[in-house]
Amino acid sequence: MKRRDILKAVPAAAAASIASTLGGPGPLQAAQTAARRGMPPLTITDVKVIATAPSNSNWTIVKVMTSEPGLYGLGSATHQEVPQAAQAYIEKRLKPFVIGKRCDEIDDLWQSAYVQEYFRSGPEGNNALSGIDGALWDILGKRLGVPVYQLLGGKVRAAVPLYGHTQSMDLNDLEDQVRKYIENGYQVVRIQTGVPGFSGYGVNAKTSDATQALRPDGAKGISPVFDAGRYVNATVKMFEHIRSKVGFDIGLVHDVHERPAPNQAIQLCKAVEPYRPFFMEDCLSPEDVGWFQIFRQETSAPLAMGELFVNRQEWLPLVANRWIDFIRCHISAIGGLSQARKIAATCEMFGVRTAWHGPGNVSPVGHAVNLHLDLSIINFGIQEENKFSDHLREVFPGTPEIAGGYLYANDRPGLGVDIDEKAAARYPYKGAGGSRGNDRRMDGSIVRP
Repeated sequence: MKRRDILKAVPAAAAASIASTLGGPGPLQAAQTAARRGMPPLTITDVKVIATAPSNSNWTIVKVMTSEPGLYGLGSATHQEVPQAAQAYIEKRLKPFVIGKRCDEIDDLWQSAYVQEYFRSGPEGNNALSGIDGALWDILGKRLGVPVYQLLGGKVRAAVPLYGHTQSMDLNDLEDQVRKYIENGYQVVRIQTGVPGFSGYGVNAKTSDATQALRPDGAKGISPVFDAGRYVNATVKMFEHIRSKVGFDIGLVHDVHERPAPNQAIQLCKAVEPYRPFFMEDCLSPEDVGWFQIFRQETSAPLAMGELFVNRQEWLPLVANRWIDFIRCHISAIGGLSQARKIAATCEMFGVRTAWHGPGNVSPVGHAVNLHLDLSIINFGIQEENKFSDHLREVFPGTPEIAGGYLYANDRPGLGVDIDEKAAARYPYKGAGGSRGNDRRMDGSIVRP
């Protein structure tokens, strides 16, 4: 008889013993057989929200407990601007909904939780759902003894390339910062500068008294002042300076952050074309995405968009029409890993690469989600860097490591990041959240942040 015929003819327990006798792996094969038959049901027994702010951001971490003693998962539900909203949504709405449900039915749980509120696709509900979703992927990886990226198809790259952040009002200083990143092995760097006397994004710039004096009565001193025309001029000069000093081998990213009017943003992208940016980020607000068709006709500058997206109808036309080059979603704001992997797969079909949002308001758990997805998708573009201090790593053991411009997974089961709840408790939330609508134009009208 053939080996497989022998195994079919005897009970499973005896088959494992015979397999071992015949030179098979024995216990390993028995485990694989059990996995093929399906693991015993594992249910959600409790959901805990851990609110902590060991950095300048208010992070919302979800801990999902299971019916297997000691087995739990962590997910990121951070909504930096209104952290209490996501926290309340989890505790009052999602926790009662998910308790008792099976941990391994991740997509069904996501879909049912997504529609149960009826009104959907908002940042509070999506961030809350992301926390549950990430924890379930973490649990599945831990239960199978593999990193999450293995559940997504395995690695297609050894580590994740990052882009660093530079900012300065002085272009020579900005150049020095870029050179330091190059020396440390980075292939892409974000550059930000500003206008003397005016406010700007991504750079420490203060509005001067002289600028305030130019404002009309009723607007003097009520806010920092942003001027889109001056910003465009300063940004073009910044690209010219950096390229003339460091050459074209380094990729340069710039974050427009939706502040100029659409036609001004087009002028900016056309003006920096000769300096070949790696991408121009968030040139428009989500309300103005219809302008991207005109952008694509007017400029060849690579475009990245999506930091504020929460609904598939915001990104799907841009991808399907190839109006953007990089998708830039904040993964927890779109609903977590389950949704992000589907977005990445859709983008792959249209030649759009990923550049997930990843600044300091993304927790180590959120960065781990970014990392596992980045490792497993072929249409990855670049990942935004955030550097974690030693005391942050104390709160979050297993936080991904950075070396030579790359982010590395630790290859532990699940997401690979844990949380020290006692350490986290030492850092309560800093206030009720952040406010972004602070800058105004010279005449006192609000600027989108």
